[in-house]
Amino acid sequence: MSRIGRLPVTVPAGVKCELNGARLKVTGPKGALERSFSPQIGIEITADAITVTRSSDAPEHRALHGLTRALIQNMVTGVTQGFEKTLQIEGVGYRASKQGKNLNLSVGHSHPVSMEPPEGIEFFVDTPQTIRVCGIDNELVGQVAADIRRKRPPEPYKGKGLRYATERIRRKVSKAGAK
Repeated sequence: MSRIGRLPVTVPAGVKCELNGARLKVTGPKGALERSFSPQIGIEITADAITVTRSSDAPEHRALHGLTRALIQNMVTGVTQGFEKTLQIEGVGYRASKQGKNLNLSVGHSHPVSMEPPEGIEFFVDTPQTIRVCGIDNELVGQVAADIRRKRPPEPYKGKGLRYATERIRRKVSKAGAK
């Protein structure tokens, strides 16, 4: 049995879960999330927990068991607490600003890069070198943060560019002078 999949997902007070066939809808104080799951995986909702079961020990069912439980846990966490990714900007003249809802980046291109947040995502610029991406959908928050990082990935020699706050850049030694 899967170590992750066998654990029940606790449903805190104020969170409402509805199961319609293989589609689960979780509503909480921060919003609502809805997702379809494989019909081969059983989802049971009780008053204060959600349990996930599988029909057999086939490899695809075993893989879906833990995945389904983790996705449901992320849905419950998202509607109660939300998710956040922090990016940092390194480099002389590199900075971020917020104009309305849009994020404007000056990261060494000949033009400023403007990014519009998708539905359910919000940008916060704490300092000109720090960007926070916040939302209730963990998958969407991670994808938007990766899209921002892709505008100027960190380079290995000086470390200039956009990087996650928890990311460590492996630095390379620059070319040595001729003897």
